[in-house]
Amino acid sequence: KWIFKTACAILIVTNTWNIVMAVFDVAQNVVNQSSGVISGNTAIDISSTITNLHDRLMEMDVGPLFGLWFQSLFVGVTMWALSICIFIVIFGRMIEIYLVTSVAPIPMATMANREWCQMGQGYLRSLFALGFQGFLIIICVAIYAVLVQNIATETDIIKAIWTCMGYTVLLCFTLFKTGSLAKSVFNAH
Repeated sequence: KWIFKTACAILIVTNTWNIVMAVFDVAQNVVNQSSGVISGNTAIDISSTITNLHDRLMEMDVGPLFGLWFQSLFVGVTMWALSICIFIVIFGRMIEIYLVTSVAPIPMATMANREWCQMGQGYLRSLFALGFQGFLIIICVAIYAVLVQNIATETDIIKAIWTCMGYTVLLCFTLFKTGSLAKSVFNAH
């Protein structure tokens, strides 16, 4: 019995990289298949609005123009900060993948031991949760793309700018929640 358990442990530790890569290959396959959900880009075509924007701005008084400038400045700074937050979430996930895979042999070595196997099982759950987080990120970006494409820019450009900022805040919030949601789905800690 001891020789069999030792052989299983050696087999698992020897193939740790293959097991970890298999989990991420499955996750990558799911992400690739779900990336077809994004049916366009998030660019807003404001070329039709810009043509008469100059005329509308010339008709405005100094007070409303100052308010428009201040709103544009505030939204621009906020969108810059939100893009940094989104960048941190996405690249933080990549660093988390590297960190989790770098310690793989330690929890995988505990898989053959009855007293310690929860560590290895928890590690596998966290690997699946990390892969599933990529799928959730794709879904969040797809929802964001649909929302941003439906912003009407013909009537009120300020409303469109604030709506776009609101959708970007929503995207940032949902991206922060993908990690905890994925861990709760796979019961990973």
